[in-house]
Order: sequence, then structure tokens, then C-alpha cells
Amino acid sequence: MKKIWIEDIKNYENKEVVLQAWLYNKRSSGKLHFLQLRDGTAEIQAVVFKGNVSAEVFELADKISQESVVEVKGTVKKHDRSKIGYEIDATDVKVISVANDYPITPKEHGPHFLMEHRHLWLRSLKQKAILNIRHTIIKSVRDFFDSHGFTLVDAPIFTPNACEGSTTLFETDYFDQKAYLSQSGQLYMEAAAMAVGKAYCFGPTFRAEKSKTRRHLTEFWMVEPEMAFADIWDDMDLAEEFVEYIVAKVLENNRQDLETLERDISKLENIKRPFPRISYDEAIEILHKKGNDTPYGEDFGGDEETLISEEFDKPVMIHHYPMSVKAFYFKQAENDKAACVDMIAPEGYGEIIGGGQREEDIDKLMAKIKEQNLNPETFDWYLDLRKYGSVPHAGFGLGIERTVAWICGLHHV
Repeated sequence: MKKIWIEDIKNYENKEVVLQAWLYNKRSSGKLHFLQLRDGTAEIQAVVFKGNVSAEVFELADKISQESVVEVKGTVKKHDRSKIGYEIDATDVKVISVANDYPITPKEHGPHFLMEHRHLWLRSLKQKAILNIRHTIIKSVRDFFDSHGFTLVDAPIFTPNACEGSTTLFETDYFDQKAYLSQSGQLYMEAAAMAVGKAYCFGPTFRAEKSKTRRHLTEFWMVEPEMAFADIWDDMDLAEEFVEYIVAKVLENNRQDLETLERDISKLENIKRPFPRISYDEAIEILHKKGNDTPYGEDFGGDEETLISEEFDKPVMIHHYPMSVKAFYFKQAENDKAACVDMIAPEGYGEIIGGGQREEDIDKLMAKIKEQNLNPETFDWYLDLRKYGSVPHAGFGLGIERTVAWICGLHHV
């Protein structure tokens, strides 16, 4: 008899099947054992009735330990109270692999304990739901840019220079030279955009930050599109459409996962364009009205981003920060402002997108490199992009893990 996956169970109503799965929980009631099974694709209940199996099988079903692997044979029956809509009337149960003293029992565990057992914690229903949603987000990222004419270009992991600040670099020896784990593929995507018009990279990035806040990770995945012949307003339009698309795809494909996580789905259903757009100056006014005394000209941290996000029920885009708080490559707009944008997620999740228009003038770019005491020789190739056919261009980066945390409604991913 062919073994099937639980997710395909709907195709076998009133038919006999064989499942191989882990036992994640069970309960008993007199002549009945209820085995809660999972095989990674879905979960289902197998009902072991004393009258349908041998005495040995009924006794075995009573003794099977959590996370042991079993093979269950039985008939698929419709069951309206089941999340999957069906259950199995078991006629035979075999143990394939025994798991004794599984450490993560069906009770409350502290975060430190769970992180120490992260490799096993992944098996829990909520962690599986998070992985399913992350999968949808990653697929929607690729589908969005592929359908919008972007070309995927892989950026190097080892880089000779910093993109986001030299204080958060992981340094390594590289054949008698210094190299760093990539903080961002942005500079390379600028080169790629000059070749293909619209490019994006998608991969791991690294920040040597010892922060233990829920907003920061030392390693995370980031998608970074870059467009030639684009300005800051084009960049905001793309970011807005992109985030709306991601959320819509999760709502379309992962409602049950969101329910498992007890996420307030109505808040996600509200994530539709247009998103509010405010200038840095307007953001400062909001902070001051709310009693936050951040001086004009300083960058925003997590507390400030949370206060600003409380004023909106959608992601808010804050644009045109002072040039002094942004990286050297941003284009300088009027009044010493950077043509940049940060997208702040609602509900206190902070910045999920950072980007803007890049400086296309070689003389202005060189001046900024020297002003920030960076080595011009390190950026020879980057300056070439302005020397040979420079055009206005813009892009952004979206961090996957923080976006997952926001969409799932998690305190920490």
C-alpha cells in the first residue's frame, strides 16, 4: 500500500492509507487512544479504538512516547472539527523509531531553554507555522521582482569595504589581506543595474552587533533591488507595492498558519496602498508632540520608530533625513537633506526597509568619501560607475527576519 503525506489526505476519503509520522501528542479515553500525528506537511489525528485493533496494538498505542516515529494504517474519515477536515480510523500501528525523554514537553518553557534546544523547538506547531510563512515571503520576494523585470544577481559574501558602517564588520584574513563579511550587496547591485537596468540580490548579510534587542541579528537575509533611471519617489513607489504584495501573498496562502500564531489578521488585511509618507521634519514634530525630545538632526532609534508607528495603522515611509546621519552614497537633496527613505512597520516592529536615491555625480561622491575619512582607493570600481555613463538610480534593502516577525506578530523571530 502506498504511503501518503498528510497534506494529501483529502484525496483519500473513505480509503485505506498508510502514514509515517511523528507523534507530537496523545490522549486516551477508556477504549480510545487519540494520536496527534505530524509529518511536516500537516497534522492529523489517528483514532485507535480497542475494537478495531489487536490487544498488542492497543497497548502499544498507549505507551508510544512523544516524537517517536510511527506507521499508522487506517481509513480516512471526514471530521468537521479537525483543522484538516479528516481523521484516521486506525487498524494498525507500528513504531519505527523510539524517542525517549523528549525535552520539550507539552507545557510552557522559557525562551532560554527553547533557544538552547532550537534544533528541536523547530518541530513545534508555532515554529513550523513561522517557517511556512517565511517560505511564502521568500517566494513572493522572488516572484515580485521576477515579474517586474528585475534580474537576480548574486553579490559577493566577502567584501573589501563597508557599506553600512565600519564599526559593525566581521573581519577575516583573506590571503594576507583584510576582507569582511558582507553587510549589504547594494554597491554591487548599483554596478549590476548599470548593466541590466533593474537588478536585485537576495542573500545573507552580517552585522557584528552585540545587541540583544529583539530588533537586531548578527546574521539575516536581505533582498536589495536597484533601478537605473530612478529617483527617490520611484523608489518609494516600488517599496510600497512590494510590501503590499508580500502581505497579500501571506494572507492568501498562510491563513491557518497565522491562526496557529494567534495573529490579528485584520491588521494585515489593512496593509494596502497608499502608505502614509512623512518627511523627517514631520517625524520630529510627531515625536516632540508625544513628549520625546530627540534633537533635530539625530537619527531615530527603536523607541522613536515605535512612537512614530503608533500614529499609523500601515507602514509609514519617512523620507529626507539630514545628510549627516546617512551614508556617503545617498544623493544630497535640497536643504542638506538625503534623498533617502525608511519604511517603518506598524505595531512597533521598526524599520523593515531602508533605501533611497544614490549620488550619481562623481565629484560629489568623491567629496563625501573623503569627508567620511574613507579610503578612495577602496572605491575605485564604485567611482567608475559615475565615470562611465552615470545615471540617476535608486534602490532599497528589506530584511527578511524582521519582516517575518512583523507579519507573524512575534515578539522575537
